[in-house]
Amino acid sequence: MTSPQASAGLRRDLEIVDLLTRPEHARDGLGVTRIAELLGREKSQVSRALRGLEAEGMVERDPESLAYRPGWRLYAMAARTAEARLTHVAAQYLRRLVASLNETAHLCVLRGSGVLTLLSVAPSHAFRALGWEGVTVPAPLTSAGRVLVSDWAPDTLRAWASRWLQETNRPAAMLDHLLAQVAAIRSRGFAAVDEEFEVGLVGVSAPVRDFRGLIVAAINVSAPKARLGPHLDEAGRRTLAIARELSTALGYSPR
Repeated sequence: MTSPQASAGLRRDLEIVDLLTRPEHARDGLGVTRIAELLGREKSQVSRALRGLEAEGMVERDPESLAYRPGWRLYAMAARTAEARLTHVAAQYLRRLVASLNETAHLCVLRGSGVLTLLSVAPSHAFRALGWEGVTVPAPLTSAGRVLVSDWAPDTLRAWASRWLQETNRPAAMLDHLLAQVAAIRSRGFAAVDEEFEVGLVGVSAPVRDFRGLIVAAINVSAPKARLGPHLDEAGRRTLAIARELSTALGYSPR
């Protein structure tokens, strides 16, 4: 059983973390004196608590301003929690898409220059389907990867794509193709690839947005060209519709 003293100490630490993660403080941070004032506590007590939180990565101190901000571990925990919730909520929407298309659907997120599959839902006939969960593939070659960067600023997108082309020794001429594909996504709402990632494979993807309107994931459907190719645009539209429903469930409200 947790002692009353330990429980009180934890509560006081959480008060500091809660204060620093508020939107008005998270970017520039707060100094020890200001934190103590806002919480109505002694400065020495707050200073000790901050040192302990900093040692655990929960807060970090700016070496110039000496202000405290949320730390790396807090952001890592928040990211894992957000992805766990995203996966949980998305499952029912992927099942509906699978029932509509009778093809395997995936929930994907961006990891650097790669696309990581968080969740896959397969139809009953896919008894020998490849396991994509936990697998990372090159983002620029996939419809999901292109969707996940489709709301980036042009300069950021160009720099990201150029770096990947250089690192993978691919022709610089691919840059214009990638930029054109992203522009098409912005126009029609979903991405489609035809044998770019793998010979004989086609796929479509649509963006999933969070309450801020940011793209946090992509719903992807990939299948052999002989089966899905003739219906690729229809699959894209259905995937987009499901992705929009999932976005709404995550709090997104288009303006």
